[in-house]
Amino acid sequence: MASLPCKLIAQIAFKPGGDVFHYIVANKPQHLTKATPGFIQACDLHQGNYGTNGSVIQWKYTVDGKAQTARQVLQDIDKEKKQIAYKMLEGDLTELYKNMLITIHVETKGGADFVTWTIDYELLNAENPHPISLLNFFIQFTTNLEAHFFGP
Repeated sequence: MASLPCKLIAQIAFKPGGDVFHYIVANKPQHLTKATPGFIQACDLHQGNYGTNGSVIQWKYTVDGKAQTARQVLQDIDKEKKQIAYKMLEGDLTELYKNMLITIHVETKGGADFVTWTIDYELLNAENPHPISLLNFFIQFTTNLEAHFFGP
């Protein structure tokens, strides 16, 4: 049985500015371990350069108190649109989902900057849960990153 493509989207206001968020996530993701250690414990470059299409990054992160890993390739980096996509290659999430693509887009609306997280995926098994906890992780991560830069 073929699985259906699924999509989850969350949008969060980001006070320190969309340029800051995009620059850090695209070009300096290794700094996220210092800014949000409760969420991301490691960000290791395995191929290429940070901020470059085709580069491969290995993450160690914690979702719902559980340590996880993900190996992703960077693609669709667009500095003008402030967008970046991570295609899942290996890791805990590949045990539940196939063809997972995580896209981060920053835009300004009415003078405020917003970070939009989009998870495109297919369930490997119909009984597998949708990645709601991963989407919540991204929301909490963005909020904590904002607090790191902007203060409480």
